Amino acid sequence: MAARGPERVSVLLPTYNERDNLPLVVWLLARTFSESGIDFEIIIIDDGSPDGTQEIAQQLEKIYGSDKIVSWSLFLFSSGTAYIHGMKYATGNFIVIMDADLSHHVRLLYVLKQKEGNFDIVSGTRYKGNGGVYGWDLKRKLISRGANFLTQVLLRPGASDLTGSFRLYRKEVLQKLMEKCVSKGYVFQMEMIVRARQLGYTIGEVPISFVDRVYGESKLGGNEIVSFLKGLLTLFATT
Repeated sequence: MAARGPERVSVLLPTYNERDNLPLVVWLLARTFSESGIDFEIIIIDDGSPDGTQEIAQQLEKIYGSDKIVSWSLFLFSSGTAYIHGMKYATGNFIVIMDADLSHHVRLLYVLKQKEGNFDIVSGTRYKGNGGVYGWDLKRKLISRGANFLTQVLLRPGASDLTGSFRLYRKEVLQKLMEKCVSKGYVFQMEMIVRARQLGYTIGEVPISFVDRVYGESKLGGNEIVSFLKGLLTLFATT
């Protein structure tokens, strides 16, 4: 029997200080899914934001209904733990992970690409086709390019963008990968693709334009870069 396409999509949306961005990204998602006739839910996982993001999330839950918006507040989470927590409550047969800062253009290329190729995972790529990055300074671009280059050389994963966080997964595939992955933070996204290749899952790519955030602040810093390098070397040694 052929694998099912998206019937209900669960969007996992980790947030930190996204008070200004959250209402807009939720509205864009709701409008886009509704216009496409695809059932959806948005699961907001907030990292104890001091700017009142959680209060905004609760208001959105009341506006859209608890069948469309679910909000939770955690503290000191990493990308991996946020997705693990959100996945417990996801009811969709496909799961989208993305940023809440409007750096990812809200559109359903993932869903369309999945239908076209029946992929287990569809990943946005900044480094293929007409993909790109806008709004970063030279230092940030060099860090991103350098991280991706090192990953390609050491791990040869068969995908062009390992550090991006705009992806669609079959729910059962994401669950299996979560069981296998041990990384946290920015290394987590990279390990997910590496493990997916090891397990024989199919991966499609869609070029995306990544636009730097307008409001709020990024959690990327020196500690995250050091953690990334340590994680990369660990994956190289163990895969």
